[in-house]
Amino acid sequence: MKGYMALVFCAAALTACIITTDAKEISITTIKEDPYAMSRGSELEGYCIDLISTLAKNLGLTYKVHLVKDGRYGAVDSSGNWSGMIGEVMRGEADLAVAPLTLTAAREHVVDMTTPYMQTGIGFILHKDLASEENTFSLLSPFSTDMWVGILIAFLLTGLCIFLVGRISPTEWSEPDTEEHSFTLLHSFWYITGALTLQGAGPHPKALSGRLVSAIWWLFAVLLLACYFSNFSSTLHSNNKHVSIKSFEDLANQDLIDYGTVEGGSTMAFFKHSNNPVYRRIYEQMERKKSYASSMEEGVRLALERNYAFIGEAVSLDLAAARYCKLIRSQEVVAMRAYAIAAPRGSPLVKSLSIAILQLSESGELTYLRNKWWASSCIGAADANNSHALQPHDLRSLFLLLGLGLGVGLLLALLELIFKARNQAKDGKKSCCSVLTSELNRRFGSGGESAEQDCSDKSKA
Repeated sequence: MKGYMALVFCAAALTACIITTDAKEISITTIKEDPYAMSRGSELEGYCIDLISTLAKNLGLTYKVHLVKDGRYGAVDSSGNWSGMIGEVMRGEADLAVAPLTLTAAREHVVDMTTPYMQTGIGFILHKDLASEENTFSLLSPFSTDMWVGILIAFLLTGLCIFLVGRISPTEWSEPDTEEHSFTLLHSFWYITGALTLQGAGPHPKALSGRLVSAIWWLFAVLLLACYFSNFSSTLHSNNKHVSIKSFEDLANQDLIDYGTVEGGSTMAFFKHSNNPVYRRIYEQMERKKSYASSMEEGVRLALERNYAFIGEAVSLDLAAARYCKLIRSQEVVAMRAYAIAAPRGSPLVKSLSIAILQLSESGELTYLRNKWWASSCIGAADANNSHALQPHDLRSLFLLLGLGLGVGLLLALLELIFKARNQAKDGKKSCCSVLTSELNRRFGSGGESAEQDCSDKSKA
């Protein structure tokens, strides 16, 4: 009986111990990196913070988060000691490390890691100018596509306006029945083409309206050509015109721009231990120039401010490209890898966390968190054009001037015709309307006499 009571007492004590252990507040280490963990006042927010909260709620855990003391992910030094979050987990300073922590063989050897919660790879970001290919149609690069469309519309409207003014103005075409019209539709377009090339093509307009339209188009052409050649010259003298970086092999085969990764991270270790000759050259170049970045933030800043390609985890680089429109991530992604949560060897939390992560993946919660924190918010989108091509709004006043000139020219041509019709109506004692209609029919089609006769018959009736 006493033995049975002692057994019950031991079982109760063990149960209480387990409950107490389960209710113990666990310590979680993380690293400050956008958007995984960011400061918001005295608190932290981000993808990993939301992930911790969701996992803890599903597993009934209480926790406390702190930032890793040395600001590193975790790498082993020459004496075999681990730094960063991995080191804190190994020394018992943290129960879990929840961060963009790459799952590697070296880390798996010293800590336990859960099922990955995010898949990624190694890529690089750089300024869009450095990633652009040589443009086969470089003669078109000073103007944007919208600008070229605007110029084509302006060309067609001006040619049509010259044609209409040449037909409407009595000074330009005084006797439609006997004289040949100089400004046919073909000659009108040929005339403004000559003006656009600063050559000219006769005959020239004689009427005030035609001369006004011609002068406005010449002014438009001269200013447009000045803008074109100015921008074309700056494009030719760009320092980056011979650089086009698309892949890691392109990086390794050039010396015009520097490149690097976060010092002491898993990406650096990948290039250091790779047997691929291209990746080895990249590592040797980084070692020779000491072109490493101390953090992800510094790498992004260097890519924005200098001729620099920052190599890192593709998922983190996607965020930088979404935030800064001047940057672009390489299409090539190598060494596919994954992010996971680290725990001490033999931790009972690993199995529960792995199952919970799989459930979040199946329910779409991980996808929701990814979309939430990787939303695009291009900073400086107005300056993001990689070719610096002129846009229509840059020459808005020039197009407005041309439109105003065409409108005034047409109005003057109509006034000239109305004035002539009025004088003829007085001399012939006819209505101004009938004379004007007859003139328009003679200039734009046949049947002027019949129209005039119909108007006369109606007047007599």
